[in-house]
Amino acid sequence: MTGIKTTGEKKLMLFSGRAHPELAEEVAHQLGVGLVPTKAFDFANGEIYVRFQESARGADCFLIQSHTAPINKWIMEQLIMIDALKRASARSITVIVPSYGYARQDKKHKGREPISARLVADLLKTAGADRILTVDLHTDQIQGFFDGPVDHLSALSVLADYVGAKVDRSKLTIVSPDAGRVRVADRWCDRLDAPLAIVHKRRDKDVANQVTVHEVVGEVKGRVCVLVDDMIDTGGTICAAADALFAHGAEDVIVTATHGILSGPAADRLKNSKVSEFVFTNTLPDPSDLELDKITVLSIAPMIARAVREVFEDGSVTSLFEEQQ
Repeated sequence: MTGIKTTGEKKLMLFSGRAHPELAEEVAHQLGVGLVPTKAFDFANGEIYVRFQESARGADCFLIQSHTAPINKWIMEQLIMIDALKRASARSITVIVPSYGYARQDKKHKGREPISARLVADLLKTAGADRILTVDLHTDQIQGFFDGPVDHLSALSVLADYVGAKVDRSKLTIVSPDAGRVRVADRWCDRLDAPLAIVHKRRDKDVANQVTVHEVVGEVKGRVCVLVDDMIDTGGTICAAADALFAHGAEDVIVTATHGILSGPAADRLKNSKVSEFVFTNTLPDPSDLELDKITVLSIAPMIARAVREVFEDGSVTSLFEEQQ
């Protein structure tokens, strides 16, 4: 397949960085185009070189790159690719960021701290991005950090429909792992017609990723509890929340999250957890190397491809948001 799709006088071109080529290939397949051939490599000192093998002049360019480990390298590569497209006279540049880096640093908790999520948005804009298409930001306010259109997709429909099809809904309870996720958990409750519970927790202010679980608000005894979150990094928060649910009599616990970061001790924590299944999407590379049979990965490529098509054809991305509720 060619990396170019034309509609009338418009031309769509799909590009990918090296962070997560598998997802880019899936999106390309859904769109019926090929990825534009790209030469990219690292110099001996770590600097990145990029050159596209086809002309992007006058094209609507879509550049997909997930911010996965090593995150700083892939953000830098994306910035370089945006700059290359701008200097190649692209008509428009839409940056597809399935997993947005530094999203947890969206506000100042203490004095003399950065707001790194805003910095990433500024860098993308300065490099030449006209639009951002992303999935399940850590907080909605990050949409306002970018000076331009932001299409904020949700994986809720993909995750919730999977869970709803495999469990007895009469025994289902949706659980928010903290107060900050209640709004998302509420949407799950509406979609699956299930009650809500909340795990109240308090972080140890002196130890990163250390969580103390205090109590469970809501009825979970004898229930199949679905813990919903946007990301799982080291797994400490979500596994502690699951332990609290089992301690309060939950029959089973399923964990869902859009972004499976799974760094550091996550593999051991997930393996040793009583949770029966962890369900992620493929916004980040497949964690199959962890060799855990309790991990399920669902594809969001069809959703991203449809959003790209709507943007390119001047359609309604809002219709996608409405379907995801």
